[in-house]
Parts: sequence; structure tokens; C-alpha cells
Amino acid sequence: MSLISLARRGRAIALIAGALLLVPIIAEAAPGGRSMGSRGSRSQSQVAPTPTAPGSSFQRSPTQAPGTSAAAPAAGAAGAAAQAARPSMARSLMMGVAGGLLGAGLFGLLSGAGFGGLAGMLGLLFQVALIGGLIWLALRLFRRRSEPQLASAGGPLSREAYQPQPAAPAMGGLGGGAAAASAAKPVEFELQGADYGTFERLLTEVQAAISDENIARLRQITTPEISGALEEEFADNARKGLIEKAAEVKLLQGDLAESWREDGYEYATVAMRFSLLTAMVERNGGKVVEGHATIPREVTEHWTFVRSRGGEWKVTGIQPVE
Repeated sequence: MSLISLARRGRAIALIAGALLLVPIIAEAAPGGRSMGSRGSRSQSQVAPTPTAPGSSFQRSPTQAPGTSAAAPAAGAAGAAAQAARPSMARSLMMGVAGGLLGAGLFGLLSGAGFGGLAGMLGLLFQVALIGGLIWLALRLFRRRSEPQLASAGGPLSREAYQPQPAAPAMGGLGGGAAAASAAKPVEFELQGADYGTFERLLTEVQAAISDENIARLRQITTPEISGALEEEFADNARKGLIEKAAEVKLLQGDLAESWREDGYEYATVAMRFSLLTAMVERNGGKVVEGHATIPREVTEHWTFVRSRGGEWKVTGIQPVE
């Protein structure tokens, strides 16, 4: 095999490798909502549908009971370590492509092309990895900015907008018993008007604390799992010289999806649809890097609140509605 034919084959392999690298990148760049925290024992269960959120949402982060605040840092670190230990699809594909290119170089070496063929393949491997890495970083930043963000101002909402939704009758058949047990009573206890007012207030206060990067306030009104995840986001933005800003949040509609008790705590999951202005800006100068400072967007999310008996509500989970 001549060096020219080997080089042509190397270019073809590089093009295929680049296309394969883009597959997980594009998938990861798809718009998605911020998901963090937990819903207690219902973290892995689908939230009951409501008029505000007829779609579904599932928990995407490790479950943590609200009573384990002292162990929260260790639990969070263990979860992060476990996540880091699991190779992603993108990493697996990149390793596979790298192996293919290296194998092609070795084949060229053994088939008579000499070390020139191997060097050519290594050069192509470096170029593909460099270009793929740059595209991955750019699209990952775009994905983060396309997620529903939190903001700093709220609008009024009457109690009538929150309406507990009755459970849908479970379908019979194989496996229907477990579904019926979990969906039989999505609303186990009724909430008062003051509770709904607290939920709306927490929505705006959490958003204000995020815009101000006020960790101390977040620790007061959210569980350690939520405040810890947001603190990591703030640190990541600071390293990039950026800060997340939002304004003009307006709560448009809300429904009580579920309420239940477990281990001495009361939980309530509420579907909330709200509009807001959100943008990522430079810390120095305030130049908008991602998002819009003048065009509002609508977001629908499930927010879960928790309190001890007689205690104050805190935000324990945020999930995008799919």
C-alpha cells in the first residue's frame, strides 16, 4: 500500500471519526432543564400530571433525605465521584475512534508504509481530538445556557391557580399493582393558602439568591443538596469570568401535583410555569455572552418543597418538565 493511498484512507477515517464525535456532542447540546435535589422516596417516580404540566419529569440526581443535612457534603462528594468514575458515551466513542485511528496507523506500518503511515495517523488523531474537543466545549456551554434558569423577581398568583389534581385510575394488568400503589393518592394532605404563598415567595427568593450568588441565603431556604449544586455552578461561572443574571420573573400558572408525608417530613411537588429574562454576562462590563436580556422565555418545572412537622418550607428538588 502506497503512502498516498494510506493518506487518502486516513483522511476518510478522520472524517468518519469527526462525524462520530459530533453524535454525543449534539445530543448533549439539546435543550434541557436544570435538574437537582430530590423528592424523598418519590425521587425515581414520575410526577402526577397537572394542567400546568401534563408532561412528565423524573429525578436525575441522587436521592437525599432532608434529615441528612450533616452528611450532605460527603454524600454529594460520593455522588460526584461515582458520576466521574462512569465513562460517558462521548468518552467511549472518542476512545473507540482513537483506537481505530491508531490501528489504521499500525496497519500501515505493517503493510509497508513505514513509520510515515503511523506518524500520519497519529497526526490525524491529534487533529480530530483537538477539533472535537473545541466543538464539545462550545456546544456544552451552549447547552448550559439553554437550560431553564432562575431569576430574581416574581409576580402575584392567587390561591385559586393552585388546584390539587385527583389521581387518575390505575390500569389493570401485569405490573399495575405497583403503579396503582404509588399513584393511588398523589395528594395525601391539603395545603393552606399560606403554603401556596410561601411556594411563590421561595421561587422568587431562590432566583434572587442565584442572581446574586448568595450562598448564605440559599443555605437558609434550600436543602444542602440544592445549595451545594448551585455553589458548584457559581464557582464554574467565576472561573470563566461570567455570572448568571435574570429578571422579570412572572409566575403564570401553578398546580399542586403531589403531597405526602414520610419520616416526619411533609413534601409537596408543585408544577410551575413562569416567564423570565435570563442571560449569562461577563463579570467585568456586563456584556451578554449567552441568552437574552430583553426577550422573555417561558419555563415549566416541578419544584418540590419539604418541611419538618411545624417547620418552614425549603426547596428540595427542581426538575424540568419533559
